[in-house]
Amino acid sequence: MALWDKVKAELVDIIEWTDDSRDIMVYRFPRYQNEIKYGAKLTVRESQVAVFVSQGKIADVFQPGLYSLTTKNLPVLTTLKGWYYGFDSPFKAEVYFINTKNFTDLKWGTKNPIMLRDPEFGPVRLRSFGTYVVKVADPSIFIREIVGTDAHFTVDEITNQLRSFISSRFADILAESKIPVLDLAANYDELSLFITRKISPDFMAYGLEITRLVIENISLPPDVEEALDKKSSMGIIGNLDRYTQFQTANAMEKAAANPGGDASAGIGMGMGFAMANQMGKTLAPQSGQSDSPTSPPPLTASDSVEYFVALGGEQKGPFSKKIIVEMIKDKIIKNDTLAWKKGMDNWVEVSRFQELNDVFASVPPPISS
Repeated sequence: MALWDKVKAELVDIIEWTDDSRDIMVYRFPRYQNEIKYGAKLTVRESQVAVFVSQGKIADVFQPGLYSLTTKNLPVLTTLKGWYYGFDSPFKAEVYFINTKNFTDLKWGTKNPIMLRDPEFGPVRLRSFGTYVVKVADPSIFIREIVGTDAHFTVDEITNQLRSFISSRFADILAESKIPVLDLAANYDELSLFITRKISPDFMAYGLEITRLVIENISLPPDVEEALDKKSSMGIIGNLDRYTQFQTANAMEKAAANPGGDASAGIGMGMGFAMANQMGKTLAPQSGQSDSPTSPPPLTASDSVEYFVALGGEQKGPFSKKIIVEMIKDKIIKNDTLAWKKGMDNWVEVSRFQELNDVFASVPPPISS
C-alpha cells in the first residue's frame, strides 16, 4: 500500500459502506494493516450488519446505527485483547459489512427432466423453472460457512449451490405429491409454499433465509405437448361424423361456386358425384346400426363434485375429490380447514364431509414430543 494510503488511514476515523451495487452480499472495509483508531465512528445503515473479526475469530456484531468504537461497545473484542482499562492506540480488526436486504429475481430450474408416474399419461418427464428470493439471516454463520476471508462476496458465487438445493427438493416433493400433470397448474402456490418450508433448513445451515419461491412453469416434453394439443383439438371438434358432414358440405359449396375452371366438365361432374356420395354416407344412418350416440355421456353429478378450500386466508380451488385426498394425506389440508362445495350455504370444516372421513382416519396423527 502506498504511503498516502497509510497517512489517509491514520486521518480517517469513519468506518462505513455505501452499497452502490445490487449483488454484493459481503464487503470487507479496507484499512491499512486493519488498524482502527480508538473512538472511530462506525456507521451501519439499514439492511446492513457490521461484523468485527479479530485474530480469525468473530468478535462483535453491530446492528444498524451510529457507534463510537470504545471499550464500552466492543465488549467481546475488548475481552479478546485484554483491554480492561481502556486503550488509546489503534487496534487491529477486520470489519465485514453484511448486506441483509432481500436479493430478488434469482433464477432456478431443473437441469434434467424429472421422471414420475402420472395416473393419466403413465411415465412422464417434467421440467420446471421459476424465481426465488434470499437474504442473510445469520451473519456469523454466513461468514464462517461461506464467505471466509473473501473481501467481496457476490450473490452469483452461491446461486449455483442454492439452485441445486431447490431442484433436488422440488423433484422429491413433486414425485411425492402425486398430483396429476393436468392439475399441476392449479397447485403452483401450494407447491411453492410447501417447497419453501422444506428447503428452509438447508438454507439456514449457511446462515441464509429463503423468503419466497415462485414456480413459473411446469412443462412436458415438446412431443408430448404436441400430442396433448392434438387430443385437445379432437375434444373441441367433438362428434367426428358431424364434423365430416360439415366439411363435406363446405367442399360442395365451394365446388358449386367455381364450376369448370381448368378441369373438364366430366372430371368436375365426377368429383361432384363423389362428394355427393360421401355426403350421403355421412348424413344417412348406417343400416343395421342402432341410433346410440358415438360420444360418451356427460359425467354424473357425483363424478364432477368440486371443492373449494381456504388456505393461508385465501380461497383456493376448485379441486377434484382426488386432489383433496392427496392434499389431506400430505397434511396441506387439516381437519379444521374450511371448505365448501356446490349446494352448501356456508363454509364448514373439511372433516364434516362424510365422503372424506375415511381419508382422515387413514392419516396418522403427529408424533408427540
